[in-house]
Amino acid sequence: MTTKPTRTEPRKRLHSLDALRGFDMFWITGGGLLVVTLSQITGADWLESQMRHVKWDGFHFYDLIFPLFMFISGVAIPFSIISKLEKNVPQRKLLVKTFKRFILLIVLGILYNGTFRNGFEDGRIASVLGQIGTAYFFAAVIVIYFRSIRSRLIWLASILTGIGIIQLLIPVPGVGAGILTPEGCINGYIDRMLLPGRLHGGTFDPEGILCSLSATGITLMGTFAGSILRSKKTNDWQKLGYLSAAGVTSIVLALILSTFYPIIKSCWTSPFNLLTGGISFLLMALFYLIIDHWGFKKWAFYFQVIGMNSIFVYLFARIVDVSRITGFFLGWLAKPLGENGNVLLIVGNLAVIWLVLYFMYKKKIFIRV
Repeated sequence: MTTKPTRTEPRKRLHSLDALRGFDMFWITGGGLLVVTLSQITGADWLESQMRHVKWDGFHFYDLIFPLFMFISGVAIPFSIISKLEKNVPQRKLLVKTFKRFILLIVLGILYNGTFRNGFEDGRIASVLGQIGTAYFFAAVIVIYFRSIRSRLIWLASILTGIGIIQLLIPVPGVGAGILTPEGCINGYIDRMLLPGRLHGGTFDPEGILCSLSATGITLMGTFAGSILRSKKTNDWQKLGYLSAAGVTSIVLALILSTFYPIIKSCWTSPFNLLTGGISFLLMALFYLIIDHWGFKKWAFYFQVIGMNSIFVYLFARIVDVSRITGFFLGWLAKPLGENGNVLLIVGNLAVIWLVLYFMYKKKIFIRV
C-alpha cells in the first residue's frame, strides 16, 4: 500500500518516478511491438531497428529499456532505505530485508524463464529479474553502509574501473585479454564455468554473473538521482541542473571511452553503464520537470498506473496469454483489416493489460517485491 506525500517532508512518492517506470514498462508489455508493426506497415525501417536490440556492440533505443528500469530502482533506494536509516532503523534489519528481496527476485526470474514449466533439466538460472535483484542488493548495501555522496562516487568509480580491468586486461584461456566478442569475452567464460543450466546466448548469458555485478553501477547511479530529488537543501531548478549535468557528463564519458572500450549491452561494459545511466538521468530530469515541477500530471496517468505495479505486469504479460483474450473479442474486427488488424490486436493487448492494472490501482493493490 502507498501513502500520499505530506507537506512537511520531501515527496515520499514522486509522480514522475512512477510515470517513468511505467513509460519504461510500456515498451516491454507491447509498446515496442506496436511500433515495430506500424513501422513495417509504413516502411519506416529506421524506426523498426530502434525497437530491436543491437546484435552485439552499439546502441539502439530498445537497449535502454532494461538499464533504465535498473536506474529507476536505484532512484527509489534513498526514499526507501535512507529515510529508514534516518529514523534509526537498524542497518542489519535493512540488510536482511534487502537480501530477501534479492533471493525472491532470483526465484521469480527462474519462474519467468519457464524453468518450472519445462523441468529443471537445462533450465536457465540467469534472468532479467535476477540481475535486477543482484544489482539492487549490492547498490542497497553500499547505500546502507556508505551514505555520503563522496563514498558512493568512489564505489561507482571502483565498480566501473574494476569491470573495465576484468573485461580488457584479464585473459581468457585460449583466447586472450580484451576480446569482446560473444565467444571471447570473459563474461561468457565466467558464465560457462559457474552458471548451471542453459545460457541464453549459447556461449554467454546477457544476464550472467559479471553482467549482474556490472549493472550495480547503473543502479548506484540511480541512487544519486534519488538523493538529488530527495534533498531539502535544493530547489527544483537546482535539482534539474544536477540531474542534467550528471546525465551529460556520463554520456560524454561513455563516448570517450567507447573509442577503445565498446558499448556492449550483452556483456554490460562500463561505457554501456555510463551511456544508459546518462540518458536515464536526462529522462528523469525531463519527467520531473513536466510532472512534479510544472504539475502536468494527467497525460502521464496511463504510465503511472503501469509503473505502480511494474514487477507484477512484467510477470503477468509473460504468464498470461493476453493475445488470446484480445483475439477472442476483437478477432472479428481485426481479420477484415488484414495487416492493419495486427495493430488493432496489439492495441487491444495493451488495453487489456492496462485495465487489469487500473483495477488494481483503484483497489489500491500494489504488489511490491
